[in-house]
Amino acid sequence: MRIGVMWGGVRDTPNLAELARRTRDLEARGFDTLWLPGVFGFDPLVAAAVIGQATDRIEIGTAVVPTYPRHPAALAQQALTTAAACGGRLTLGIGLSHPAVIENLLGLSYRRRASHMLEYVQVLGPLLRGERIAFRGEEYRVELGLNIPDAPPVPLMIAALGERMLEIAGNHAQGTILWCTGPRAIERHIAPRLRAAARAAGRPAPRIVAGMHIALTSKVELARQKVAKAMAFYGQMPSYRAMLEREGARVMLDGMALVGDERALDAGLDRLRDLGVSDFEASMLPVDDETEALTLAYLESRLQAP
Repeated sequence: MRIGVMWGGVRDTPNLAELARRTRDLEARGFDTLWLPGVFGFDPLVAAAVIGQATDRIEIGTAVVPTYPRHPAALAQQALTTAAACGGRLTLGIGLSHPAVIENLLGLSYRRRASHMLEYVQVLGPLLRGERIAFRGEEYRVELGLNIPDAPPVPLMIAALGERMLEIAGNHAQGTILWCTGPRAIERHIAPRLRAAARAAGRPAPRIVAGMHIALTSKVELARQKVAKAMAFYGQMPSYRAMLEREGARVMLDGMALVGDERALDAGLDRLRDLGVSDFEASMLPVDDETEALTLAYLESRLQAP
């Protein structure tokens, strides 16, 4: 299981120079991936291009870019340009976002969610592979090709939680990027539906990126309080609330984050690996001033684990 780190969200927004420095440090430590969120901060693809010029090996992924505000052809153009700047190390993660963002903050319609995403990837996917597209749907009517020198094909990931979205991800993308999704939901809902869709489409086994808070700490009760507070916020989003309900009654404390000593963290990572999770996306839980450094050192020591 590959291990990456997510930086740049609402809580932790370094400037681009600091983000590049942190990413160089992750690369030097041997981490596999840096993940960049897509709302309330800098544009993740512009940031990825900057970081890509400052690094050599680490994969840079978006987790995730909301689709509604961006035409798929414009996003393909931006992603291919970024991939050229990164030397082919970009993975594009996209998602619907949530009604609170799309409707309340941006004033756009959140209707036709699954059909919107299906049309979106039918335009975006071929363009990311360097193909010319001729598509006519209800929402998009596109006929064009892109010519971006040194741009390799860009892998596409979809933030998919519901049944229809998992089917679309399995049929049209390399996998899914998860948040607010614990091991029970991955085992009983996410993984089987995603893999079945990929098999039916004749595609390779899909990638499953599990994003979770993590903290190596002896202050377990404080960490659990912080997790419960964060999950209460995310639980207001219908798609995340559905995953919380799938996880069960103890989700606020145990299902959605890895907290505790090395033994507890090892058990959590081992379970995700056993479920077939391909990537762990670490979001540092701010328990105290030492937590991030200790947690990064712990994760670094587990990078080569089988």
